[in-house]
Amino acid sequence: MLTAGLGTRLRPLTDVRAKPAIPVAGQPMIRRIIRWLVSRGVTDLVLNVHHLPETLTAVVGDGSDLAARVRYSWEQPRVLGTAGGPRLALPLVATDTFFIINGDTLTDVDLTAIGRTHADSGALVTLALVPNEEFERYGGVMLDDERRVTGFVRRGPSAKGSYHFIGVQVAHASVFAPLTPGEPASSIGGVYDALIAASPGSVRGVVCRAEFFDVGTTEDYRRTSHAFATREDRAGSTVGLRSRIHPSARIVDSILWDDVEVGADAVIEECIVTDGATVAAGATHSRCVISQGDDGSPLRVD
Repeated sequence: MLTAGLGTRLRPLTDVRAKPAIPVAGQPMIRRIIRWLVSRGVTDLVLNVHHLPETLTAVVGDGSDLAARVRYSWEQPRVLGTAGGPRLALPLVATDTFFIINGDTLTDVDLTAIGRTHADSGALVTLALVPNEEFERYGGVMLDDERRVTGFVRRGPSAKGSYHFIGVQVAHASVFAPLTPGEPASSIGGVYDALIAASPGSVRGVVCRAEFFDVGTTEDYRRTSHAFATREDRAGSTVGLRSRIHPSARIVDSILWDDVEVGADAVIEECIVTDGATVAAGATHSRCVISQGDDGSPLRVD
C-alpha cells in the first residue's frame, strides 16, 4: 500500500496527518481501504511510510483489529516514489506477484477479476482503469485493441479518449528488483515506460466502471467525506473522537477531526477543523480550515 507521499495538494490538512490517515466521514481513509481489502480476501499488507508516519501507525497498528496483518516499510530520510517504494518493500512482501494499492483512493474495483486477468494475460503489470472522463484534470493511459498499455499522456486534449488509472494494480516483483534499494523511482513516467518500450504487452489494463474517489485536494476531500457520510446515514457534519462542542454552538456541513473544542455560540459553516483545534466562544468561521497553531492557538486557513 502506497502511503508514504507528502500530500502537498491537500495542505494544510496533511500538515496534521499523513494523507491516508485523514478521516473520511469519521473513519481514517486507510482503515476504510484496509476493511475493503480484507472483505476481498487480501489480509497480508505492507504499508510504506515516510511523511508523519506516526499518524498512520497510530490508526492502523498491526492491523489485528481489522483482521489483517500489517507491517511497515520505512522510507527515510526521503520518500522513494511509486517504484522505489515497492522496491524497498520487496523483502517484506516476499512473493512474486502482489497488489499495489494507492493509500489515497477509495474504490470498489473487483480485485478478483483484476488478479485473474493478470494471471491469464502473462503481463508483468496490470492496471485497473476507467474511461478518462475528466481528461482536463487527469493524465491518461493509452491502450491498444488488445488492452496492452502503449503509453501515458499528460492531462489536457491529448488525454481525450484515454483511460484513468484508479490506484489499484497487480505487479510482478521482477519489475522492481533491478532498481537500487533506497533510491527514488517512479512507476508511471519511469519504470513502466521503459518496460513498455523494451517488452510491448508486459503492461496491460483492465477497463471497468468501478466507483472511485480520488482525494487529491481539499475540495475533493470535502466532497468525499460528505458522500460517505450520506451513504452511511450520517448526513451533515461529522465529529471526531473526544471532541467537545458547546450546546449553543452551531455547526453546519463541517468536518471536525479528533479532540476538537468548540466554544459557546461559535458558528462553523462548511469548515474542516483538524485535530486538537479550539474554536473560541462566539467565533464565526465559514469555508475554511481551522488548525491548531504551534503555540496552541487556532490557525485559520481560507
